[in-house]
Amino acid sequence: MSSLYRLVYTSFRKPHCDQKEIENILNSCKRNNSQNMITGVLLHSNSRFIQYLEGGKDDIRALFNLIKEDPRHTTVNERNFESIKERVFPTWEMGYKDFDRVQFNTVPLKEEEDIFNNIISGDLDFDDNAMRIVQLFFKMA
Repeated sequence: MSSLYRLVYTSFRKPHCDQKEIENILNSCKRNNSQNMITGVLLHSNSRFIQYLEGGKDDIRALFNLIKEDPRHTTVNERNFESIKERVFPTWEMGYKDFDRVQFNTVPLKEEEDIFNNIISGDLDFDDNAMRIVQLFFKMA
């Protein structure tokens, strides 16, 4: 098994990517990510996506190659890819937040939800670029 990595990317949501398509993305994540031991969170607004992924190096790279080809978004930019010691979201096949609908859907593990809520509120001061990128998304969304 490869070592543990995280990848953060941003992209622009295409107009045809409606709520039904978002649900399709989440269902696919829940179905496939647990098989590959990938966890993370998907955040989106009406116009943008940011996704934080954790897992084995090769699994993350393979998934990102598929993500880059997805027609529901464009201008996919890798923002962070690095080795990590432990997961931030160990039980989330894919946490999810829709900023425009004020909808939040996560696996209800209290510690992970607390971390995520602290990211959203800006209450945590992270020493790493990946979490700063995620926090910046909340300011821009």
